[in-house]
Amino acid sequence: MHTYSKTDSLLWTGRKSGQQFYLHEKVVFVDLNTDKFPSINTPAWAVLGYACDEGVKRNEGRIGAVLGPDAIRKQLAKLPNHLLESTLLMDVGTIDCKDGDLKKTQTVLARTVTQLLMQNTFPILIGGGHDIAFGHYNGVKKYLAAEGGKKTIGIINFDAHFDLRQNETNNNSGTPFYQIAQECKLDKSEFKYMCLGIREDANSKILFETAKELGVSFIEKKHFNLLHFNKIKKEIEDFIADVDHIYTTIDMDGFSSAYAPGVSAASPMGFSPEMVLECLKIIIDSNKMISLDIAEMNPTYDIDQQTAKLAASLIHFVIYNSH
Repeated sequence: MHTYSKTDSLLWTGRKSGQQFYLHEKVVFVDLNTDKFPSINTPAWAVLGYACDEGVKRNEGRIGAVLGPDAIRKQLAKLPNHLLESTLLMDVGTIDCKDGDLKKTQTVLARTVTQLLMQNTFPILIGGGHDIAFGHYNGVKKYLAAEGGKKTIGIINFDAHFDLRQNETNNNSGTPFYQIAQECKLDKSEFKYMCLGIREDANSKILFETAKELGVSFIEKKHFNLLHFNKIKKEIEDFIADVDHIYTTIDMDGFSSAYAPGVSAASPMGFSPEMVLECLKIIIDSNKMISLDIAEMNPTYDIDQQTAKLAASLIHFVIYNSH
């Protein structure tokens, strides 16, 4: 696995308490190449980096998301530890794409996600471009297939973009959910995809048509706010009720640049953190969420680590509200 590297423990630093008051004091580092995986019979979280912006480059976005995983780690490390003493928090390294072979990188990512799920952990992936979604989804799919039975995976994507561009030229950060839809057609499985925060000024007419043809559930940004929360809550709950597992993906460029300037495609017209947190709580409370990723965090354009801090706080919210 030459596209994989163990995490440098120096990324996880912060105020010292000596009593695990902070996550950098709680985290355990695992080298998936050489270390024996801990025996897990308690809740366990596995942070995996995806240091790749090859898909963003191909999609003509602002490159720099390759640096996203370590920027998020640095901010996550400083946050307070509210986990139970028995809960395991692991950093299991990073998958990179130094040779530009996106397909290979996504294949390695899928295999690693499957491995993490088989070890009874909850994968938290940090990227990296939104092409993370294709590898991540396939890792979940392979795990469920190995477990036996036919399980339906619902994708909930917090994003300004559908990411349903056709991949006839190449795979990129704008094609992952179209690729997943095509795979679902081939194996005659259901393509269950909900996108929250879609903007008219961020998607072409053909993308809206593609979404409708593929039966995608979506809520536009103009309605994705607390004024419409009761209706949104019901739509999310109805979507969740129709699937066995939820894979949640958060594209940081869906947030307004007032909150998240450090992304591949920034806009002031995005949604708010409060709205995402309220929706995340619905997903968590369903007990169906199987994995999570954060995409498109780009430190090159961040201001005072604001976007990295937001990404870290989203992860903190999920792990704190799930145990």
